[in-house]
Amino acid sequence: MREGHFIKVNKERWDSYLAETNDPDELAKRFAYLVDDLGYAKTHYPQSNTIKYINSIAANIYLSIYKNKKEKGNKFKLFFLEELPLIMYRNRKTLWYTFLFFMAFMLLGIFSSWRDQSFVRGVLGDQYVDMTMSNIASGDPFKVYKEQNEFSMFLSITWNNMRVMFLFFLSGITCSVGTIYLLFKNSLMLGVFEQMFFAHKLGFKSILVVFTHGTLEISGMIIEATAGLVMGNAILFPGTYTRKQSFVRGAKDGIKIVVSLIPIVITAGFFESYITRHTEMPLVLNILILTASLAFIVFYFILFPQKVAKRLSLQHVDFK
Repeated sequence: MREGHFIKVNKERWDSYLAETNDPDELAKRFAYLVDDLGYAKTHYPQSNTIKYINSIAANIYLSIYKNKKEKGNKFKLFFLEELPLIMYRNRKTLWYTFLFFMAFMLLGIFSSWRDQSFVRGVLGDQYVDMTMSNIASGDPFKVYKEQNEFSMFLSITWNNMRVMFLFFLSGITCSVGTIYLLFKNSLMLGVFEQMFFAHKLGFKSILVVFTHGTLEISGMIIEATAGLVMGNAILFPGTYTRKQSFVRGAKDGIKIVVSLIPIVITAGFFESYITRHTEMPLVLNILILTASLAFIVFYFILFPQKVAKRLSLQHVDFK
């Protein structure tokens, strides 16, 4: 059958599947038909956009089926163990591109401040640089983490990080431009910050101290930016949906990613307020905290989504 005829015969039925229904039998029937259609299209029209269209409808129905399973009684558990991992799996390429942007911007900050020391003051500001230089000269380069009461520091840092998190996400409404700008600004500052300490032979120490909380905080920033780009890219690239439908889908996915980051932001704030100030803690403990934090992020946001997708037999359907 020619592709044009295949589309003509089935298009009306496919479009009807866009209408929501809570009837589990109807959902199962629609999904079964779509799997057959998808298999036929992949066999006969492997490079066609028809596959993407059928695929997108099947994805929605599949997720609807899981939302209506008996397991939905524990929605909290289902969200963190299935729904969010599937969202991260669908947007794994966006996460990867966001990480590459982060690395490029951070390396730009490192290189620029290495070549021109005045660049450090231009990015971090004279007041912060002067304070840091004074702390280095006094023999306590990370004194800034010890000057405030732990609890008040925790509240102010966590509030600021929450504000930044939602700003990263909401900036995606500018077709991703705002989110990319914020990622550029913060990644550049991180690169300049680290180069400043490396220039004073404190680079390794700064990594041990700052990344006690920074591993979760910076990883969270990358994922926050991913949430913003998910929404922004949904506006730019609606695919088989109307731009409004695509925006709503992207915004919902982005919000769910942001919600999942709230415990991570709170934990990062706790680490920075209560743990980072202990700059002379044993090296083993530093490395343990850094390693555990990084392992959690990599597992939950990268490896676990792949595992869930495979378990739910989604690996063969891209759902993107």
